[in-house]
Amino acid sequence: MRRSAQQGDAAGFIRAVSHYIVCMATTNRFATRVQAALDGLHLDEHPDRDALRKVVQGLDRRQRNRILRAALRSHYESEALKPYQAELIKMQTHVEKHGHKAIILFDGRDASGKGGTIRRVSRYMNEKHYRVVALGKPSEHQQTELHMKRYIEQFPHAGEVVMFDRSWYNRAMVEPVMGFCTPKQYRQFMNKVTNYEESFIADGQTTLLKLYFSVSKAEQAKRFDRRAADPLRAWKLSEVDLQAQDLWEEFTEKKYELLRRTHTDKTPWWVIRSDSKHLARLETMKLILRTIKYRGRSRTLDFERNPEVCVRGDEEFERMRAAR
Repeated sequence: MRRSAQQGDAAGFIRAVSHYIVCMATTNRFATRVQAALDGLHLDEHPDRDALRKVVQGLDRRQRNRILRAALRSHYESEALKPYQAELIKMQTHVEKHGHKAIILFDGRDASGKGGTIRRVSRYMNEKHYRVVALGKPSEHQQTELHMKRYIEQFPHAGEVVMFDRSWYNRAMVEPVMGFCTPKQYRQFMNKVTNYEESFIADGQTTLLKLYFSVSKAEQAKRFDRRAADPLRAWKLSEVDLQAQDLWEEFTEKKYELLRRTHTDKTPWWVIRSDSKHLARLETMKLILRTIKYRGRSRTLDFERNPEVCVRGDEEFERMRAAR
């Protein structure tokens, strides 16, 4: 077993190295040579370490150092999450067995790492008992209905976890800033939303966890630039994204009001500072595992909150109020 685990770790690292070698392949000739070498590594079977070593040695020192640093960091971060991903499987099994329901909201600014965190959280979970919900623009018919209705229709059944990649809180942030709702609709939502949420959890079987991902303006700009330059990420750029930097202060004001009016003792917000994607993902997993009770929790893992990354909504509000 130990040898098998070591082989798995080695294979994971080799995959990370090969990924960054391909990313460095900036010319067609170099890309062809690299791809031919990688094809011989048999990454899905028994990785050929000697072949990989020859590929790496064929790079100049600067390229080699960049690749190895990036691969080591990627491999380390992936391995660091695995014990918590294993705990998430235990948590999901407990939810399923006891018929509980879990609703996790992933909200926040554009390019703040919500989607990547959801993918890491759900990576090893049983697909039959969780769903990721990312609703698009409401139809004309839906626009005439209660704003919450289309989200409530996606709520979990007994034994299920549902993660919302943006939630009903679009009405508290994106919609008012971009003019997608009227001031009256915004006020009505802000006045009633916490009452709705308390009714959701009144059955004693439902857990509601509200996460706001907070990225700095400079880091958001860097991520937008990367999306624009990368054909594999360009689809992520939306019209809202393109205006997010210009409307930074308007979104900040809506975040302030969000925390002031919708953070309650029963339905609190947790702010995840996400300039470091790895730390944001790790703290999100730890928070989920602290919030949703389950049997069999590891006694050796560190579940303590990093207060520099995971911040209570009322603490973040006080910080913002002092800054104003």
